[in-house]
Amino acid sequence: MAVAKTIKQFLDNKSIDYGLVAHPHTGSSHETAEASHVREDHIAKAVIVKDATGYAMVVIPANQWVEMKHLYKELDRDFELVEEDELAKLFPDCEVGAIPPLGPAYAIETLLDEALTTLANVYFEAGDHEHLIHTTGDDFKRLLSGVRHGHFSHDD
Repeated sequence: MAVAKTIKQFLDNKSIDYGLVAHPHTGSSHETAEASHVREDHIAKAVIVKDATGYAMVVIPANQWVEMKHLYKELDRDFELVEEDELAKLFPDCEVGAIPPLGPAYAIETLLDEALTTLANVYFEAGDHEHLIHTTGDDFKRLLSGVRHGHFSHDD
């Protein structure tokens, strides 16, 4: 598959230059970082949460975990993680576990962790388990312009 159709259209519509980094099939962000020789904290990952209002995508560094209490404190919303079977419905052109962190492309509310806003280069899932998209940090911020920023993650 390489790049999910929705993501390719989104990147093209925004006139974003990007590269594709192929790597052996992986099952986690940590494995992807190792296989692609990219620092894990330079990979942006999408974590999908929901509450009574609807779904939201939290975009955090791959070496971090979503901090639910920070989401509650920042947004006054009681989110829970979305089950994998729901993800296939939300992202029909992506493999489960390889969701690109571009919520606006799928019309999903998006929250961007501040840790990703100072990077010179950002990598993220292309929609399958064998490719990463590489953009400049400025282009990544442009892709997510208008989304809410905050401190939504923590490391181990």
